[in-house]
Amino acid sequence: MAAARANLGRILPESSILFLCDMQEKLRDKVLYFPQIVSMAARMLKAARLLDVPVLLTEHYPKGLGPTVPELGAQDIQPVTKTVFSMVPPLQQELDRRPQLQSVLLCGIEAQGCILHTALDLLDRGLQVHVAVDACSSQSEMNRLVALTRMQQSGVFLSTSDVLILQLVRDGAHPQFKQIQKILKEPIPDIGLLGFFQGKNNSLLPNSRP
Repeated sequence: MAAARANLGRILPESSILFLCDMQEKLRDKVLYFPQIVSMAARMLKAARLLDVPVLLTEHYPKGLGPTVPELGAQDIQPVTKTVFSMVPPLQQELDRRPQLQSVLLCGIEAQGCILHTALDLLDRGLQVHVAVDACSSQSEMNRLVALTRMQQSGVFLSTSDVLILQLVRDGAHPQFKQIQKILKEPIPDIGLLGFFQGKNNSLLPNSRP
């Protein structure tokens, strides 16, 4: 029964963590929908703070790619520098310190690189992975779509920031719900994935038929 429940992909604040991956200055003009992706990741960060969900932030080779962009709102979080694509090796000690951890909420760039590698490494550890697709992008739309499909085939849950936030808060009687409502009322930008989920790209979807 426990395994069956785990497959539902439920998330709870006390057993979840938010990963923010490599949203850096030098990628601003290269990654598709960069401002929108960062704004959605910022929503996730605001909600995580209200709900006491821990947050970990990485920067990939900041000497070349620059610092995390200020609009993410993560200035108070010490970034972990990495050169490996996966966030897991540099965050290994942080993960080991959290035996109660079950779910990782993943935002950032790039989908076919650091996000995919991180997701697979987390799955290898037996953790549930939830990618916020509205907070995840690439320099290439093809790479982005194929990477999302590849992750889904491997067992990653694809969600949006709003879906994940509502899963975390669970109850309108939650003491932070009014603050969460303010976050959810913020405008949602177009991030270019409606066709993917409406079947426009069915040839990329797992188990699709011609």
